[in-house]
Amino acid sequence: MAAKTKERKDAIELLKQDHEKVRGLLRQLEKAATDDAADAEPLLRSIESALHVHTTIEEEIFYPAFRDAASKREDAKLFYDAMEEHCVVDLLLPEIDKGEFGSHDFAAKAKVLRDLVEHHAEEEEKEMFPRARKLIGEDELVMLGRQLAERKHELQGEDDDEE
Repeated sequence: MAAKTKERKDAIELLKQDHEKVRGLLRQLEKAATDDAADAEPLLRSIESALHVHTTIEEEIFYPAFRDAASKREDAKLFYDAMEEHCVVDLLLPEIDKGEFGSHDFAAKAKVLRDLVEHHAEEEEKEMFPRARKLIGEDELVMLGRQLAERKHELQGEDDDEE
């Protein structure tokens, strides 16, 4: 079989790319939170948008496919843990917005957000994604990847309309 082309990108590859993008933005935010408050607000807006799109496509498409393929109690635990971690991030984002950009409070919340998101992404990449590769066939992962990409594109268009 030939190497995967862009059209054959599977769901896990797409989600990992999102993780890397958000990790980079969070590193920038953590630095800007104390060093350059002027950059912190646009970075936070980019992070909020990226997280909204990413969590939506996971919750609407990938997680249900994983849950439906789950065969063990540990798989169900991964699903529910991931959903709850999204909820915690959703609770923290408005709290960060209440802080004054450049303050110690804002910097602390930015660090906690980074820690939460990094923990979540690491857990998915080390536990959920390898398990998904075993439970969900390659063709279905590619199909899910297409669905994720289409929905992501729709959501990004919605975000552009709001600005």
